[in-house]
Amino acid sequence: MMLLLAIFIATGIGSQAQTSNVQAVNVTGKGTVNVVPDKVVIKSRIEHEGESAVAVKKQNDLAVNQVIKFLKNSGVPEKNIHTDYINLNKNYNYNDKTYTYAANQAISITLEDINDYESIMSGLLENGLNRIDGVEFKSSEYDRYEAQARKKAVLDGRQKAEELVEPLGQKIGQAIYINEMTTRNVQPLYKMQAMDASEESAETIAPGEMEITVEVNLGFELL
Repeated sequence: MMLLLAIFIATGIGSQAQTSNVQAVNVTGKGTVNVVPDKVVIKSRIEHEGESAVAVKKQNDLAVNQVIKFLKNSGVPEKNIHTDYINLNKNYNYNDKTYTYAANQAISITLEDINDYESIMSGLLENGLNRIDGVEFKSSEYDRYEAQARKKAVLDGRQKAEELVEPLGQKIGQAIYINEMTTRNVQPLYKMQAMDASEESAETIAPGEMEITVEVNLGFELL
């Protein structure tokens, strides 16, 4: 048993030494795909303030109900209407030593067709929505474009490794390891100021392009 254990340990040490002696070149590859978005997420909020908590909450609930009813009547699926949070806050005014209450509810609205944005936005403002916190553009084929970006990242890493060793008169061999780093979805995020129904309801958006970027760490055997 002792002899077998000694042979096993010696074999393991030899294997580790052999692995550690492998000469390698390590690089980071980056792949980016530019995509024209076809979906839009509206980050909206409905809020009211007053001296009565009950009255403020009721007013806000009525506006929320009207907004959701409008969205459903406009063909927006229920799964694309998401309540992010609901708040009812008590605020103290130190100047006149009085309390006021503020009720607000944040709703994320996903439009599968970006062309519906103008009409939906106008209808939202007409039906009680009084704040837009942001507009986020997305792609319905994100996974496919991400796969393209990942492939570009690997090829970019290989090219970098080849360029690094070429001046030395050497070449790279097979990949020793490949690790994907955190995938980043870099895209425009359009911020807007608070608005109420009395303001101009028509909005003009320019989605442009969004970037889907993937980075990978690669190690190639150095020949």
